[in-house]
Amino acid sequence: MTTNAFLPEIQRALGHDDDGSVAFTGEGAFASAFAVTDLAAASVAAAGAEVAALAGGDRAVAVDRRLASWWFASSMRPVGWELPPVWDVVAGDYATADGWIRLHTNAPHHRAAALGVLGTPGERDAVAAAVHRWRADELESAVVAAGGCAAGLRDADAWRAHPQGRAVAAEPLVAWSMHDASPATATNAPPERPLAGVRVLDLTRVLAGPVATRFLAGFGADVLRVDPPAWNEPAVVPDVTLGKRCARLDLRDAGGRATFDALLARADVLVHGYRNDALERLGLGADHRRAVNPGIVDVALDAYGFTGPWAVRRGFDSLVQMSAGIAHAGMVRTGGGRPTPLPVQALDHATGYLLAAAAVRGLRERRTTGAAATVRCSLARSAALLLDGPPGSFDDALAPLADDDWAPAPERTAWGVVRRLRPPLVIEGAPMRWDRPASPLGAHSATW
Repeated sequence: MTTNAFLPEIQRALGHDDDGSVAFTGEGAFASAFAVTDLAAASVAAAGAEVAALAGGDRAVAVDRRLASWWFASSMRPVGWELPPVWDVVAGDYATADGWIRLHTNAPHHRAAALGVLGTPGERDAVAAAVHRWRADELESAVVAAGGCAAGLRDADAWRAHPQGRAVAAEPLVAWSMHDASPATATNAPPERPLAGVRVLDLTRVLAGPVATRFLAGFGADVLRVDPPAWNEPAVVPDVTLGKRCARLDLRDAGGRATFDALLARADVLVHGYRNDALERLGLGADHRRAVNPGIVDVALDAYGFTGPWAVRRGFDSLVQMSAGIAHAGMVRTGGGRPTPLPVQALDHATGYLLAAAAVRGLRERRTTGAAATVRCSLARSAALLLDGPPGSFDDALAPLADDDWAPAPERTAWGVVRRLRPPLVIEGAPMRWDRPASPLGAHSATW
């Protein structure tokens, strides 16, 4: 099976047909029930093809399938220091009275919600004993109602029959709406840095949105990430803030919202990953954003889709894998008897590259016609793309990373020295590179 099994559908979702211009190199694949390596390479290729088209000229585009796969795991390796654990001690899969459930407790308030429902301290054995007294669907509903994050294990058929599964299946992979904005404008970006001068306002957290804006920064975009005052994600920040400036704003405060509006007014692209109703409740909904900046390319990310009963449900990659049948299919294929997720958080990463591709496509549209795009992508719709694609194999393997897979120059960050993987994407005449090292959240001021 080749990556082109995914690429044509992705490119159709972006508004054009696959022209066969991307060359793929590299061998091997992640061992998985699904074609994860092919999805990785296709999503990177789609984003790269959009950048090449924006840059102009007949530019060759090549994707290394193996490196694209490893970027879906992590782009960096600490030298002489260690990242904190990715998962909270409570997070994970638990046997229920009738199946399995996953609790996502990395955020303190999500952890508190789950433990409050279970009535147990944050000790894994105690949590396991409490979970086992619940039915999976009842505990899922109770945790979500309490403001937490959980997902029961479903197979693909159950998900397709579920009201949310049906809603997601009816949504496009990339949903577009176009708005009259202004006369078409030319760009002064040099051909070797196609996104130079493009201001990207990033209101996203782990993991898809930050992957998207990291990609945009790799071709020269000025990315300003904005987080709430107390938010942190220490295990992934050094990986995903590459090339960005990171500030903090309290959008619940009138002064914070005024600063946001000032930033938005001068931005070219907004990428946001809050739940569907969150910005509306803050007075920063779609109509407000368009009024502040009619020409903004507005790119939205959601976990479970933008329609259906779960349209405002909290969610993450690992939860969507449980809900949509991916973890169940892995369990069946391996015969292991417990949920078996993808080897990497491929829904997050693939959706991130879709978001980046759509943002660049939106910039192209604005420059040629003056129209401004609103774009929506979801993890659940990316899951449907993977579920409907060819199966993967447990016979394949990716060669382990070797010394020449890493960029030769070290990256010096606030945490210490980092080795960064070579980019998986090569665009002729426009090398992918980052002008800033990764930085901690809140390290910069909220200004352009």
